[in-house]
Amino acid sequence: MTTEIIKQNKISWDMVAHHFHGIDALPSYGPFAQTEEELGLLEEMENKKVLDIGCGSGHSLLYMADRGARELWGVDLSEKQIKAAEETLDGLDTHLFCSPMEVEIGLPKLYFDCVYSIYAIGWTTDLTTTFRLIYSYLKQGGSFVFSWDHPLYAHITSENGQFSLNGSYQEEGFTTYLNFKGEDAPMVIPNRKLSTYINELIKVGFTIDSVIESDVSVNYVSTEEEVSDRYYSLYKAKRFPTTMIIKVIKK
Repeated sequence: MTTEIIKQNKISWDMVAHHFHGIDALPSYGPFAQTEEELGLLEEMENKKVLDIGCGSGHSLLYMADRGARELWGVDLSEKQIKAAEETLDGLDTHLFCSPMEVEIGLPKLYFDCVYSIYAIGWTTDLTTTFRLIYSYLKQGGSFVFSWDHPLYAHITSENGQFSLNGSYQEEGFTTYLNFKGEDAPMVIPNRKLSTYINELIKVGFTIDSVIESDVSVNYVSTEEEVSDRYYSLYKAKRFPTTMIIKVIKK
């Protein structure tokens, strides 16, 4: 089943990639969420070797290059995303690979100062293997920072501004969206609890540095808050965190 999910999601991501050009990329950690400038999780990047898991259109790697990162590496499931990243990073020395994140593709071990993933890690069909691979890529003392939909946020629905719980947070598994982003692009997304992410990180050997259930970014403090039933809205984000951000260290 896992192989079939990856195969289908790859086809669908190539169809919807254009919707995500430059979206959910550093310094942003997610919709309405606090930014890297506010949180300071990545520390000094000058001359560092970085790896972006789910690099998308390459805008997070461009941000890292602007901060002085010496080596830019990225992995993404979608060929369309990799091509977009090559265009975004044109003129820079990059190492980009089209591959599922949960597959061993020969990336260097004990090599990277920082591995990060912005709104991509939750797509993995095998969380343990993905975290184990990321652990192997990092130098001792290296950090792994990732953001993803807060696992509770997906269960909070709104109707005329009134919130209710949809489905079971306790039940993990997979949800299929037949028309992702309005396209004829079926996507299968895993459902996991926050504790699952934390415990799997600990299991592979990481030390937890920070767990952030993000407040709304200061960039939206003066934005007028309108009642909205959209999945991502400022109205909803001010009441439930859209995004979880976790930083761990390989000690």
